[in-house]
Amino acid sequence: MPRGPGAPAIELTPEERQELERLVRRRKTAQALSLRARIILSAEEGHTNVEIARRLDINRGTVGKWRSRFAVSRIEGLLDEPRPGAPRRIGDEKIEEIIRLTLESKPKDATHWSTWSMARETGVSQKTVRRIWHAFGLQPHRTETFKLSKDPYFIEKVRDIVGLYLNPPDKALVLCVDEKTQIQALDRTQPLLPMRPGQVERRTHDYVRHGTTSLFAALDIQTGRVLGKCYRRQRAKEFRRFLDEIDKSVPEELDVHLVLDNSSTHKTPMIRNWFAKRPRYELHFTPTSSSWINQVERFFAELTNKQIRRGVDRSTVALERRIRAYLEVYNEDPKPFSWTKSADEILETIARYCERNSASGH
Repeated sequence: MPRGPGAPAIELTPEERQELERLVRRRKTAQALSLRARIILSAEEGHTNVEIARRLDINRGTVGKWRSRFAVSRIEGLLDEPRPGAPRRIGDEKIEEIIRLTLESKPKDATHWSTWSMARETGVSQKTVRRIWHAFGLQPHRTETFKLSKDPYFIEKVRDIVGLYLNPPDKALVLCVDEKTQIQALDRTQPLLPMRPGQVERRTHDYVRHGTTSLFAALDIQTGRVLGKCYRRQRAKEFRRFLDEIDKSVPEELDVHLVLDNSSTHKTPMIRNWFAKRPRYELHFTPTSSSWINQVERFFAELTNKQIRRGVDRSTVALERRIRAYLEVYNEDPKPFSWTKSADEILETIARYCERNSASGH
């Protein structure tokens, strides 16, 4: 297989291949070094730089850089070059110790290391620990959440819904429907202190609850317009009332494709009977634990950031009035969200994530 113009051929000794495979498999290898090892292993298999870049979802220039570095300096070439400036006073052994402790251990009194606790443990300065962590992309103080769908029809549902987004059917409307539930009407126990030069807005940490409401919303993926109604409860009864609102707003000559999640309120006998009497509706259920694929969630995020999070309401009536006002302004100049990823790209990203965790022992 051709490797591409100007790309050096990669031939590994058994020892080099063993070391590179160890770097890929080792659970605690820095991500950057693991990626470089995968580039070289793929290059030895005869893949071009373009193919490797596509396979690993990285820039082609990155592939060419580490391929060339390896051809000249072998495995040593995959390590970061020394930066200009004063020579390092911390040796490689100490740096490796700090990285190993950061990745493979915890302090006795905490769930994660801080720069100060690591400095005390290893006998270096706090600034040195911070620089090393920054250089290797380590952030022990941060954590993120994730959840992979276990839906047995995950692939089919992703292809179905993404197909709707990228190629909407003719003479039909595609609506993303969901509910933002338990929106609280909150009032602070003391008046806000407004922002002033040199001082941010201040508010008390405690608050008074004045009830909750739920927003039922339907986002038109082609125009960006949102139909929304507030109800005090979230039941099949309210969902049916919202479906009636959708039915009145959509011209009779159009078919309607609804993207919905798997909430029980969407599947009761009452709701099934409603859809059975209206054959122009076609339902597309999202995979379980995959709310990210429903575009109306993006609208809910904007509503939260712009109105709800810092809002002050003394009643649910006031809260609902504010939500309706936001919807009116939003629909004056709606802009559809741009969906760019194909189903294949999404599935390949998830597959790479699973392979990476499987190879690291998770």
